Amino acid sequence: MSNIKSKFLKLIILKPLSTVWENVYRIRRSFYEYGILKKEYFKVPIISVGNITFGGTGKTPMIVYLTQKMAELNLTPAVLTRGYKGELENDSGIIKGGQRFRSNPKEFGDEPLLISRKMDRGAVIVGKRRAKNLKKYFHEVSPDVVFLDDGFQHIQLYRSFNIVLFDAALPLARYQTAPMGYLREGLTALKDADAIVLSRADQVSSEKMENLLSLLRPYHREGIPIAKFGYRPDGLFDSFDKKKFEMDELAGREIIALSAIASPDSFYQLLEDNGATIVEKIVYPDHYLFTQSDMNEVLLKSSQRNALVITSEKDMVKVRRVIQDDRIVYVNISVSFVSGEEELLGGLRQVIHLD
Repeated sequence: MSNIKSKFLKLIILKPLSTVWENVYRIRRSFYEYGILKKEYFKVPIISVGNITFGGTGKTPMIVYLTQKMAELNLTPAVLTRGYKGELENDSGIIKGGQRFRSNPKEFGDEPLLISRKMDRGAVIVGKRRAKNLKKYFHEVSPDVVFLDDGFQHIQLYRSFNIVLFDAALPLARYQTAPMGYLREGLTALKDADAIVLSRADQVSSEKMENLLSLLRPYHREGIPIAKFGYRPDGLFDSFDKKKFEMDELAGREIIALSAIASPDSFYQLLEDNGATIVEKIVYPDHYLFTQSDMNEVLLKSSQRNALVITSEKDMVKVRRVIQDDRIVYVNISVSFVSGEEELLGGLRQVIHLD
C-alpha cells in the first residue's frame, strides 16, 4: 500500500514539477536560439564539456585528456571552470599550467587544481562569470582553444562544439527531469550536442549500453560522434606525485578507502578489482576540505589496522594541503577509450581548423 501511495504522490506532485522544470529550460534555450537573449562571442574556439544529468559523469578526466591532446598539437588551452565551493567561485582567479604546489583548494576549489596540475601550458580560469573572466585573462593566457567546464547549460557563452557526457552505469529509470529523476533538463536539449561521450562504458553490459543509446537516439542529431571510455589506473602515487606502487601490488592488501567525491562506488570497485581488501570506507561530502583533525583520525585508523590509506587524485589535492604522509596515496586515473576516440578528435580538429 505504501508503495502505491508513493507512486501516487510522485504522479500528482513530482510529475507536474518535473514538467515545469523541463519547460523552463526548454524556453530558456529557445530565447538564446532566437536571439531574444544575447550570447557572448570570442575569436577563439570554445569547447563545452558538460552533461544534462546531476552527479559525476567524468567531465574532469575528460577535460584533462583534451587539454593534453591540445598540448600534443602544440596548442595552448585555457579551461573556464566555476571553482565550485572555492572562495573565488564568486570572483575570479587564474592557475597557470604546471603551477603544481602553490595554489590552495580552499580558494580555487579541488577540480581546478587537479586540472591545472596536469597541464604543462595554458591556464585554468576560475569563477562562475565565465565570459567576464575570459575577457579579464585572455591576453595573459592567449589561448588557442578554450574548454568550458560543465558548460552545457552555460549557453550565454557561444561555443563552437558541445560535448555531452553520460555515465553509462546510471540506471535508465533515473533519466527523468528533476525532481522525478536525475536530468537537469529534458533530453530534447541534446539537439545542441555535437558529440556524446559515455563514461564507465567498460563497466556495463552490451544490453545496458544499447538500451541507453536507444533512449538517447531520438533526441540527438544523426551522425554526430558517439564515444565510449573507461578509466585506466596508472598506479599509486604519494602527495609529491611520486609513484609508490603499481596497481598489481594491491592484490591481497588491506586498505582504508578515503573519499570526498560525488560517486565513490566506482572508486571502491576499482580498488577491489585490483585485489585490495577494503577494511574501512571513510566518506566525506563531495568537495569537502579536509582538516588536520580529519587526517589525524585517518592516520590513527591506518596505524590501528596496519592498512594503507588510498584516496582519489581529486581528494589528494586537498589532503596534501594538510599533511604529507607515506601512509596516504592516491590512484592516478586516465581516460581509456573503448570506441569513438578518433571520431571525437576529428570533430574537434574541424572546429579548431586543423583539418
